[in-house]
Amino acid sequence: MKLSDKQINSYNQNGFLLLKKFADSHVCDSIYKKALEHLNKHVEPIESEEEYLGTDTSNSTVRRLRQVYDREVVFKDWMHNKDILAILEQLLGKNPKLLLAHHNSIMTKQAYKSSITTWHQDIRYWNYQNDELLSVWLSLGNEYLENGLLEFIPGSHKMKFSAEQFDQKSSFRDDLKQNQELISKRVHYNLEQGDIVLFHAKTLHYAHQNKTDKAKISFVYSLRSNTNLPIKNTRSDFKEISL
Repeated sequence: MKLSDKQINSYNQNGFLLLKKFADSHVCDSIYKKALEHLNKHVEPIESEEEYLGTDTSNSTVRRLRQVYDREVVFKDWMHNKDILAILEQLLGKNPKLLLAHHNSIMTKQAYKSSITTWHQDIRYWNYQNDELLSVWLSLGNEYLENGLLEFIPGSHKMKFSAEQFDQKSSFRDDLKQNQELISKRVHYNLEQGDIVLFHAKTLHYAHQNKTDKAKISFVYSLRSNTNLPIKNTRSDFKEISL
């Protein structure tokens, strides 16, 4: 599969692209089953809701499973999907690198216990020579606003922002009028099992709390262009995989 010129232009313009029913149900179900096993057992490394919020971690709620590439073959196989590779090469160029330092995660919004994910750009955590980076988000079930769906601000990956527009945690402040005007342009698309979203590392995005009685589980991993090298002695200077 390859993207059409229209799809490529849409990604470049908006900073994200939805591809419906990309993964089949067997793949999604297999990933979901293994993800549940690791979540229920709190298999480290994890990030908890409490760690994310900076609160008491004595009773932790899993927010994400980290470093999933080496956890299960079914996780690794998805990240080596050949159909996605052809698309990634259209957007990033030949031989993109899979980043194990960033994302490489099973993301979850636990029923009634999840927090919002504040407006942010993923680039806040990353250290590369340029911003030729993107993430692949796979929906393992249905995702909608009530259970923690992602929202995006179209074109925000091309915008210039001042440091004052972000707080100390590098979240995009929603208390500033100039930011509120931009946030009002937010968009979302309900996701079904097997849908994927490709999004740029500088695209502003946000996720709601899960207000339903069932956990929402997704898979996300990130890549860089072959020429966009990590900066030495930073968090990004970590093991990578050639696809």
